[in-house]
Amino acid sequence: MSPATFDSAAWVTSMKQPPPPGTPYSLPIPGSQIEGRTPVYRHWRWVDKELPGTVDPAIRTAHDAFEASVKKRPNARCLGSRAYDPATKTFGKYEWMTYGETAERRKNFGAGLVELHKKAGVTEEKYGVGLWCQNRPEWQITDLACMSQSLYTVSIYETLGPETTEYIINHASLACVATSLPHIPTLLKIAKRVPTLKLIISLDPLDAGEQPGFSKSDILNAMAAEAGISIHYIKDVEALGLASGLPMKPPQPDDIVTINYTSGTTGYPKGVVLLQRNAAAVMTTARITTDTLPSDVLISYLPLAHIYQRVAEHGALAAGASIGYFTGNVLNLVDDMKVLHPTGFNSVPRLYNRFGGAIRAATVDAPGFKGVLGRHVINSKLASMKLPPGKATNKSMIYDPIFTKKVRSAIGLERARGMVTGSAPIDPTLHQFIRAAFGNDFIQGYGLTESYATGLAQHENDYSTGNCGGIGASFEGCLRSVPDMDYLVTDSPHPRGEMMLRGKTLFREYYKNEAETKKAWTEDGWFRTGDIAEVDSMGRFKIIDRVKNVLKLSQGEYISPERIENVYLANSNILATGFVHGDSTQAFTVSIWGIDPATFAPFASKVLKKTIDPADLDAVKAACKDIRVRKALLKELDKIAKKSKFNTWERVRAVQLEIDPFTIENELLTPTLKLKRPQAAKKFRADIDRMYEEALAEETARPKL
Repeated sequence: MSPATFDSAAWVTSMKQPPPPGTPYSLPIPGSQIEGRTPVYRHWRWVDKELPGTVDPAIRTAHDAFEASVKKRPNARCLGSRAYDPATKTFGKYEWMTYGETAERRKNFGAGLVELHKKAGVTEEKYGVGLWCQNRPEWQITDLACMSQSLYTVSIYETLGPETTEYIINHASLACVATSLPHIPTLLKIAKRVPTLKLIISLDPLDAGEQPGFSKSDILNAMAAEAGISIHYIKDVEALGLASGLPMKPPQPDDIVTINYTSGTTGYPKGVVLLQRNAAAVMTTARITTDTLPSDVLISYLPLAHIYQRVAEHGALAAGASIGYFTGNVLNLVDDMKVLHPTGFNSVPRLYNRFGGAIRAATVDAPGFKGVLGRHVINSKLASMKLPPGKATNKSMIYDPIFTKKVRSAIGLERARGMVTGSAPIDPTLHQFIRAAFGNDFIQGYGLTESYATGLAQHENDYSTGNCGGIGASFEGCLRSVPDMDYLVTDSPHPRGEMMLRGKTLFREYYKNEAETKKAWTEDGWFRTGDIAEVDSMGRFKIIDRVKNVLKLSQGEYISPERIENVYLANSNILATGFVHGDSTQAFTVSIWGIDPATFAPFASKVLKKTIDPADLDAVKAACKDIRVRKALLKELDKIAKKSKFNTWERVRAVQLEIDPFTIENELLTPTLKLKRPQAAKKFRADIDRMYEEALAEETARPKL
């Protein structure tokens, strides 16, 4: 079939069909096993076929995909945001740009960027443009604009400090950064240390009609001139591009689409070089996993600087769907969703933990009839999901209209057909609970920046938990034994080892870092993920550990602190964040927890036999430090540990409670909300020592039998 007559929607529909009952989701390639490795696994449809690199022969780049949507749906809603009313101090309804309007702004801005770079003395034909702002329509317009001229964006995390921002600008040799107004002073402060920077594009207005010399543009440009930098408003750059008449210069498959700097937990981030052909392949894999429809609406709040959200929006733009951007504060996300009514939702376990706690409190843990009904519905659905393949379901014609609809509506997800969790493992109990409560397709996936956020994904008809599903359509994968950690591909009942990937979405290199690039790849072309996995008889992979993220206790036992944290967090509505630590000189673990004041206050009130107002943060902090409260919470955690069949050395023996101990601002969380363990251990070293001392003293004082 020629590209002109290819029906991509029909192809995707046929490829999304689940395997016949009993057929594994991933299958080994016969004869592919070698010493120390499992056989090579592929998606069940591509065991003996060439891996797909595009959903449509005519679409070879992300630029092509957007152009196709513009031609098909020029008047459809594309990018939306809520305007702020300073008089009422509230946000209004979503206001939308169509695909045609977005395409025009994209084309003009791309041409304007080229013109400005020429004036700044940039002679290269292809270069990067820094992009530093929260999720907003202008982020996507900038990215699309760069693609339209065969340029690429270099994303800078919204919450990164000056040091890392300075590193990325210098490392990527950026002449231009497109950014939101609040970041411009930071760029000017580091201007003398980033000699390549010549242009700053403000995504916010710089002139509100002030008299000459008094506008933000005049003041900021006067400051910038000392460093040889000029500052421009995005719409002025678009006007420059329109006047230039410069045509688009579409990228080729081997052109760079982005250098995406990883949000590493240690040291400076590495620049992952991803190509346009990688983007085309990832859209193929994503659509086969969770197909996005033209009628779909996506909420954008996870950082676009992270590849996970970027892939979600690639898929939306390729399908001609709508993207609504949040108002900038995660605490207001539910309000944004109640206005937007998204049809899909992708997030991370940290937020699903909070959703789960709130839903439990309002349903299964509620008093009276509401609690009785909630428990009955959830238990019925949990039982239905355990039925054999083909019969298992989390949907109910009886309960969904009266129960599920209310649960979804409370969060603004009443129209959500499906949800995705990624970035870190989600607790199986929480995963199944949310599946039962929401009654929609809720899958777990696995990917890395280096694999363009894809690699593994559960099928929508698979109600198993604790795994990330089978190999994605554009990939092949295998496990490699790690003998020094006792993970072997000969292990029973399931092979275990380091997850390795090969395929069409994998990155080209770490930018200007040959040593790390070489270290990441095997001689025969496999990318070493650094994650320990096991594969079951159905070809589903479960991430169980990290090659570099495991603690060894004094008795020689290894523990995975992240797994322990996730179990505790998923089963307690009191806790919001957690850090479990084990010293190599000790035989047990201790912990530091961030509490949710709304649920912690009633718990502490009951323990202390006095009322604590959750809004009174001083009273909440005092309760956190009270030994009676800490001991009561430790008893609750012991119940969870027993129920979850923790070994004695995995059970935490001491707790410290804080309101918000781990944040991006105090540099203990990455921008994608991963805990920075070495930094957390260093910051709380004195508290860890104290908890060990108290726990050991209590053990010594305990009567011996």
